[in-house]
Amino acid sequence: MATKEERARSFGAVAEDYDRLRPSPPPEALDWLMPAGCQVAVDVAAGTGLFTRELAEWVDTVIAIEPDPQMRAVLAERSPGVDVRDGTGEAIPMPDRSADAVFVASAWHWLDEAKAIPEIARVLRDGGRLGVLWTSRDRELEWVRELDLAPGEERPVDAIEDQHRARREVADDGASHFDNVVRRSFPFTRRMSPRDVVDMVATYSRVITASEPDRKAILAHAHELLDEQYGDAEEVDFPMRTWCWRGDRLPR
Repeated sequence: MATKEERARSFGAVAEDYDRLRPSPPPEALDWLMPAGCQVAVDVAAGTGLFTRELAEWVDTVIAIEPDPQMRAVLAERSPGVDVRDGTGEAIPMPDRSADAVFVASAWHWLDEAKAIPEIARVLRDGGRLGVLWTSRDRELEWVRELDLAPGEERPVDAIEDQHRARREVADDGASHFDNVVRRSFPFTRRMSPRDVVDMVATYSRVITASEPDRKAILAHAHELLDEQYGDAEEVDFPMRTWCWRGDRLPR
């Protein structure tokens, strides 16, 4: 079984598919996360820039931080006008109090929170916003939850829910650095072909790092589930959800 570090660094191998297939949050989620008057926003663990490009529609100055060179190459190519930097959530290459908002999209669970929370707080201006979000298939639906399981694989529903709920938390709400903490989720659908849904499942770390036989079994099972749900439809409105957490930087 792959380690957390191996899974965190696995996405570069599928960077092109990741950028093509992973969903962006709906506009109402970004509107809810964005602080008033934001002029400088940082996208930490920006990946291929899916969320970066959304930010660029809202904010004049966007700085994208990404450690993986393969992901960063796609990010730089597809996000013209964005300042792209090599770095991590634990070591952000920016001065103190230089950002109005820092966002982490679908990557918080890969960070070392004990280091990332104070580092993000360092970069934020007083009153600045930390926004953490996860946009993915809507795991609140049982059949959608099972899309990355191999046939016969046993993962109790409660265990899956506990795992993903834990991933969507910011430790202690960053209590020593943030207040006005609020959570909200935004369900939406995305028009996709069933083939693209299966290919999207292949961009998740547990599938990327699986053995070749296990990967084939997981994707075949995903195809069967989609066939049961949608039959031979050429396109479907696939259920997605964005889970959000936001907090404001306490005065120093």
